[in-house]
Amino acid sequence: MRFKSLLILALPVSLAAYASPYADELGKCLVDATTKEDRTALVRWMFAAAAAHPAVAAIANVSPKVMEDANATTGALITRLLTESCKDQAKKALNYEGPLTLQLSFQVLGQVAATELFTSPQVKQAMSGLQKTVDKKKLEELKSQ
Repeated sequence: MRFKSLLILALPVSLAAYASPYADELGKCLVDATTKEDRTALVRWMFAAAAAHPAVAAIANVSPKVMEDANATTGALITRLLTESCKDQAKKALNYEGPLTLQLSFQVLGQVAATELFTSPQVKQAMSGLQKTVDKKKLEELKSQ
Protein backbone atom coordinates (compact mmCIF):
# COMPACT_ATOMS: atom_id res chain seq x y z
CA MET A 1 0.00 0.00 0.00
CA ARG A 2 1.21 3.49 -0.76
CA PHE A 3 0.97 5.59 2.37
CA LYS A 4 2.21 8.61 0.46
CA SER A 5 -1.16 8.69 -1.27
CA LEU A 6 -2.94 8.79 2.10
CA LEU A 7 -1.65 12.28 2.68
CA ILE A 8 -3.75 13.77 -0.10
CA LEU A 9 -6.39 15.48 1.97
CA ALA A 10 -8.01 17.58 -0.69
CA LEU A 11 -8.77 14.79 -3.12
CA PRO A 12 -11.00 16.16 -5.88
CA VAL A 13 -13.54 13.38 -5.59
CA SER A 14 -17.20 13.67 -4.73
CA LEU A 15 -17.80 12.25 -1.27
CA ALA A 16 -21.35 11.35 -2.20
CA ALA A 17 -20.15 9.20 -5.07
CA TYR A 18 -17.77 7.20 -2.87
CA ALA A 19 -19.24 7.43 0.62
CA SER A 20 -19.29 4.15 2.48
CA PRO A 21 -20.03 2.92 5.98
CA TYR A 22 -16.36 2.46 6.83
CA ALA A 23 -15.33 5.83 5.42
CA ASP A 24 -18.17 7.44 7.38
CA GLU A 25 -17.10 5.78 10.63
CA LEU A 26 -13.47 6.67 10.13
CA GLY A 27 -14.34 10.25 9.19
CA LYS A 28 -16.43 10.62 12.35
CA CYS A 29 -13.62 9.19 14.44
CA LEU A 30 -11.03 11.51 12.88
CA VAL A 31 -13.16 14.56 13.64
CA ASP A 32 -13.98 13.38 17.17
CA ALA A 33 -10.36 12.47 17.91
CA THR A 34 -8.92 15.84 16.94
CA THR A 35 -8.76 18.97 19.01
CA LYS A 36 -9.23 22.49 17.74
CA GLU A 37 -5.44 22.77 17.84
CA ASP A 38 -5.08 19.63 15.69
CA ARG A 39 -7.51 21.01 13.14
CA THR A 40 -5.68 24.36 13.16
CA ALA A 41 -2.42 22.53 12.46
CA LEU A 42 -4.11 20.73 9.59
CA VAL A 43 -5.36 24.02 8.12
CA ARG A 44 -1.87 25.50 8.47
CA TRP A 45 -0.48 22.53 6.54
CA MET A 46 -3.13 22.84 3.81
CA PHE A 47 -2.46 26.57 3.50
CA ALA A 48 1.32 26.13 3.44
CA ALA A 49 1.06 23.42 0.78
CA ALA A 50 -1.38 25.45 -1.33
CA ALA A 51 0.96 28.45 -1.11
CA ALA A 52 3.38 26.58 -3.36
CA HIS A 53 0.93 26.84 -6.27
CA PRO A 54 2.20 29.36 -8.84
CA ALA A 55 -1.14 31.19 -8.83
CA VAL A 56 -0.69 32.25 -5.19
CA ALA A 57 3.03 31.89 -4.53
CA ALA A 58 3.58 35.63 -4.97
CA ILE A 59 1.06 36.54 -2.25
CA ALA A 60 1.65 33.67 0.18
CA ASN A 61 5.29 33.36 1.11
CA VAL A 62 5.85 30.15 3.08
CA SER A 63 9.44 29.44 3.97
CA PRO A 64 10.88 25.94 3.57
CA LYS A 65 11.25 25.74 7.37
CA VAL A 66 7.55 26.56 7.91
CA MET A 67 6.60 23.94 5.30
CA GLU A 68 8.90 21.38 6.92
CA ASP A 69 7.39 22.07 10.35
CA ALA A 70 3.85 21.85 8.98
CA ASN A 71 4.69 18.54 7.30
CA ALA A 72 6.15 17.17 10.54
CA THR A 73 3.19 18.27 12.65
CA THR A 74 0.63 16.94 10.20
CA GLY A 75 2.53 13.71 9.68
CA ALA A 76 2.55 13.12 13.43
CA LEU A 77 -1.18 13.92 13.58
CA ILE A 78 -2.02 11.48 10.78
CA THR A 79 0.13 8.79 12.36
CA ARG A 80 -1.53 9.24 15.75
CA LEU A 81 -5.01 9.23 14.28
CA LEU A 82 -4.52 6.13 12.14
CA THR A 83 -2.42 4.07 14.55
CA GLU A 84 -3.86 5.08 17.90
CA SER A 85 -7.02 7.18 18.12
CA CYS A 86 -8.90 5.62 15.19
CA LYS A 87 -6.92 2.43 14.70
CA ASP A 88 -9.90 0.05 14.59
CA GLN A 89 -11.87 2.24 12.17
CA ALA A 90 -8.79 2.73 9.98
CA LYS A 91 -8.10 -1.00 9.82
CA LYS A 92 -11.68 -1.78 8.82
CA ALA A 93 -11.76 1.01 6.24
CA LEU A 94 -8.48 -0.11 4.74
CA ASN A 95 -9.27 -3.83 4.76
CA TYR A 96 -12.84 -3.61 3.47
CA GLU A 97 -12.69 -0.60 1.17
CA GLY A 98 -9.05 0.16 0.40
CA PRO A 99 -6.78 3.23 0.54
CA LEU A 100 -9.28 5.55 -1.16
CA THR A 101 -11.51 5.21 1.90
CA LEU A 102 -8.73 6.61 4.08
CA GLN A 103 -8.34 9.57 1.74
CA LEU A 104 -12.06 10.26 1.76
CA SER A 105 -12.17 10.09 5.54
CA PHE A 106 -9.35 12.61 5.82
CA GLN A 107 -11.19 14.82 3.36
CA VAL A 108 -14.03 14.99 5.89
CA LEU A 109 -11.56 16.11 8.56
CA GLY A 110 -10.07 18.64 6.16
CA GLN A 111 -13.52 20.07 5.44
CA VAL A 112 -14.27 20.43 9.15
CA ALA A 113 -10.93 22.16 9.69
CA ALA A 114 -11.51 24.49 6.73
CA THR A 115 -14.99 25.33 8.02
CA GLU A 116 -13.45 26.38 11.33
CA LEU A 117 -10.99 28.56 9.42
CA PHE A 118 -13.68 30.32 7.41
CA THR A 119 -15.93 30.92 10.42
CA SER A 120 -13.20 32.84 12.20
CA PRO A 121 -14.31 36.45 12.82
CA GLN A 122 -11.05 37.71 11.31
CA VAL A 123 -11.52 35.68 8.15
CA LYS A 124 -15.17 36.72 7.88
CA GLN A 125 -14.08 40.34 8.20
CA ALA A 126 -11.44 39.94 5.50
CA MET A 127 -13.90 38.24 3.17
CA SER A 128 -16.59 40.87 3.75
CA GLY A 129 -14.60 43.26 1.58
CA LEU A 130 -15.72 41.24 -1.43
CA GLN A 131 -19.25 42.64 -1.09
CA LYS A 132 -17.96 46.10 -1.92
CA THR A 133 -16.64 44.92 -5.28
CA VAL A 134 -19.63 42.91 -6.53
CA ASP A 135 -21.90 44.79 -8.92
CA LYS A 136 -25.23 44.39 -7.11
CA LYS A 137 -27.16 46.10 -9.89
CA LYS A 138 -26.03 43.49 -12.44
CA LEU A 139 -26.90 40.71 -10.04
CA GLU A 140 -30.37 42.14 -9.51
CA GLU A 141 -30.87 42.20 -13.26
CA LEU A 142 -30.62 38.41 -13.23
CA LYS A 143 -33.96 38.27 -11.40
CA SER A 144 -35.80 40.14 -14.12
CA GLN A 145 -34.38 38.16 -17.05
